[in-house]
Amino acid sequence: MNNYVSLVSKVWNYAHVLRDEGIPYGDYVEQITYLLFLKMDEERAKNIGEVSPISPAHRWDRLRDKDGSSLERQYRETLAELSTQPGLLGTIFRRAQNKIQDPAKLKRLVSLIDSETWISLGVDVKGAIYEGLLERHAGEVKSGAGQYFTPRPLIDAMVRVMQPKPPMKICDPACGTGGFLLAAYEYMKDQTHDKGVRRKLARETFTGIDIVPEVVRLCAMNLYLHGIGGGEESPISQGDALATDPGKRYHMVLTNPPFGKKSSYTVIGEEGEIVRERDSYERTDFRVTTSNKQLNFLQHVMTILQQNGAAAVVLPDNVLFEGGAGERIRKRLLDQFELHTILRLPTGIFYKPGVKANVLFFDRKPASDTPWTKEVWFYDFRTNMHFTLVNNPLKREHLDDFVKCYCPGARAKRKESERFKRFGYAELVARDKVNLDIFWLKDESLGNHEDLPAPDVIAAEIVENLEAALEAFKDVAAGLPGAKAE
Repeated sequence: MNNYVSLVSKVWNYAHVLRDEGIPYGDYVEQITYLLFLKMDEERAKNIGEVSPISPAHRWDRLRDKDGSSLERQYRETLAELSTQPGLLGTIFRRAQNKIQDPAKLKRLVSLIDSETWISLGVDVKGAIYEGLLERHAGEVKSGAGQYFTPRPLIDAMVRVMQPKPPMKICDPACGTGGFLLAAYEYMKDQTHDKGVRRKLARETFTGIDIVPEVVRLCAMNLYLHGIGGGEESPISQGDALATDPGKRYHMVLTNPPFGKKSSYTVIGEEGEIVRERDSYERTDFRVTTSNKQLNFLQHVMTILQQNGAAAVVLPDNVLFEGGAGERIRKRLLDQFELHTILRLPTGIFYKPGVKANVLFFDRKPASDTPWTKEVWFYDFRTNMHFTLVNNPLKREHLDDFVKCYCPGARAKRKESERFKRFGYAELVARDKVNLDIFWLKDESLGNHEDLPAPDVIAAEIVENLEAALEAFKDVAAGLPGAKAE
């Protein structure tokens, strides 16, 4: 099928039928994942001659040939069996459960998947269909899916300026559904026509980690449909990337850590009392102890980059101006790494309203007696830029000027422009708390109430600022004599 849009609509439209029966969109995409994997396993065995890793008792034909309660039972037993398997199977089917209890609706979904020969669609088409489902899911559900869905135009621009090349090892420690890894793969495979290099690219290049099991499943399947992984082992694993130093080092890190400042959890005591615990990671490679999740992710990326490795990380504004731990981490970033570019992002491009974020581009350097950062170039893509998810979404061409100004592969040739300015190291470290929250353009909306953001965006920004202020007060209080740990 050359036009995959109709197939996406066909598969997605059935979600609305199930939604009326109380099945959330996320559960629907999850069930599609299980059934699609089983169907493609059968096609690979028949059409390519690959040996199926699935036992005959739990393959696709056993579902196709059943209906009613026997179909529901077969599906449930299949999911239970595959959830115990190692490698890619275990990643896809981890904790898998049947969420479609009506056998008639399950049969309809099986028939929907069975009506297509998926392997003949080609890698790009299959991947695009699945990405279409994930994007619709993110759009329909503003929480959950939206929190790990990074706008594809932003991902593409970041990959274009980073220019990953074989045989680099690429990592995303907060991979979500795999957008950065997929974009890097598409960019890198165009750099070579050597089949051996391309095979290594698909099997040995990418590593992704996410803390949410359901997201790991979606990411592993997304990469699988794009031809990444494909072996017995999955390139994606479930876990808390911040829990420990993994020991592995990478040529490049591309990531957008989850929004939300604090790592914390609630503990209910024996007497029913509720205690809020702050989760500060105790890692020897973290030079600064903090409960700020984004600052910890920044420290984690600083650790897993190999010498002369490069990183592009999406981070909220508080990372640029927060005092205490934030100031010490920024100083280390300027001194021991080369922080060369900061892209100031506009609001309205993420599913969480009012998010103010930036992309930090930096390289890891060997030990030196003098600071590695000589100057930082700021591109202001926020001031007087207005986007919305529906009526005025971010498009690839909107970031073309940034890519041009960045001068990929030739940063020495950069020139200042209205939106692209250079600030020297001495000027930056002299700022109060090494504040990197820098703007210079006049905001035209300040004098025109008609250009003000929507109320929910304003409210979200106020909450964000209050949370940042509260965190700063906590850091001050913790440093006072006699202060007790939470």
